[in-house]
Amino acid sequence: MSAISPVSLSRDELRRRGSESDPAPARIIHLGLGHFFRAHQAWYTAHAADADGWGIAAFTGRGPKLAAELTEQDCLFTLVERGAAADRLEVVTSVVEARSGSDVHRLVEMAADPAVAIVTLTVTENGYRLTAEGAPDLDDADVLADRDDLRSGGWGARTVLGRLLCILAARRAAEAGPIAIVSCDNIPRNGVFVERGVTAFARDIGAGLAEWVDRNVSFVSTSVDRITPHIPDAPQAVADAGWIDRSTVITEPFADWVLAGEFPAGRPAWETAGARFVDDIESWENRKLWLLNGAHTILAVAGLPRGLLTVAEAIADPTCRALVEDFWDEAVQCLPAGTEHVRYRDQLVERFSNPRIVHQLTQIAADTTVKVQFRFASVAERTVAAGRRAFCSARAFGAWIDWVVARPTSPDPRADDIAEAAASDDPVVALIRIVSPSLAASEPFVSEVRAARG
Repeated sequence: MSAISPVSLSRDELRRRGSESDPAPARIIHLGLGHFFRAHQAWYTAHAADADGWGIAAFTGRGPKLAAELTEQDCLFTLVERGAAADRLEVVTSVVEARSGSDVHRLVEMAADPAVAIVTLTVTENGYRLTAEGAPDLDDADVLADRDDLRSGGWGARTVLGRLLCILAARRAAEAGPIAIVSCDNIPRNGVFVERGVTAFARDIGAGLAEWVDRNVSFVSTSVDRITPHIPDAPQAVADAGWIDRSTVITEPFADWVLAGEFPAGRPAWETAGARFVDDIESWENRKLWLLNGAHTILAVAGLPRGLLTVAEAIADPTCRALVEDFWDEAVQCLPAGTEHVRYRDQLVERFSNPRIVHQLTQIAADTTVKVQFRFASVAERTVAAGRRAFCSARAFGAWIDWVVARPTSPDPRADDIAEAAASDDPVVALIRIVSPSLAASEPFVSEVRAARG
């Protein structure tokens, strides 16, 4: 598909080239229109055997810019699978609507349609605005405003929680039937996590909404895996494909998706695109969370002070590589017996080493506090509970503490807590306590962290 003069990407042009039929009906709502969603859930849906029956209406998390850009090109975009030696390009057709997250009218309209069967989400750990106990953060002004709107019969949709409750309240009012909510993020047991937050918010809103949610909504847990860094200078003209594309996504060739849960109103045949459906998600999500995401955080907090800029540079550095390998050795001891990790680790090193996936360490270094809680602390807590020495997790903690103390301006929603802890009489204990009170109370672990610093 080469062209001397690229043309604007559109469904008419795709049909002219004989490569696309009419758009699929919109049966999936997605919250969080962004690069990872388009490289992962949209890609899997486009590759499903029944893709012609499952279109996605995607809503942005913030402003309308990306939705407007996609709409101008009929919601089509070019996915560039960037291997170490060459690129593979394809046009993804599964997104059939792109909307601003503030378009509550369309969100509610779709939710009331019985044909809509699924809500998927790609949200950061902090994006749910839940407390450590999993309850809605009512100290957050937007969460509080959404609750008050929904209590009074309005549509509060400033936050992810508010938009989810808008969807569910509208579906209940229209008697549109059951629906599945599918969380695609890096939180352990993410389906359970979101269910707890949504149910608590529904209970706070009242009017029997929580009881309806309990009877009609399924919360699906997933493990998602595809490195898709945000590359600001991604090519706007994908000349090799013959397109002018303002919304190109660059990702790696590897992709993995594991799901556990029910789909009471149906789902695409994602398994035909390579997804796996399992009864218990925990071992899969922990393998990915600890080995991939944990390694990413180690490479960021250890690599940036050494003047390294990308994941590829950091994994090639002997000190950073040793920190990762040692942490992996400790983490795999916390996985259930029989969980495959040898091949996965080899694949990770290969993926991290791809110099053409320019994954900036500064992107990974943002919001480290909540990442450390799920990626380091959970390994250390399990190791200590098993009576083993958590030496490698302590080294990861030491690198993180050195980073947050030396870089107080790095973006983090818990920056005030970090600053207060760093200024305390014992900053090591105080910083550990932010992410794990039990580890802060373990003198042997604290001693390991002290020794590991620097």
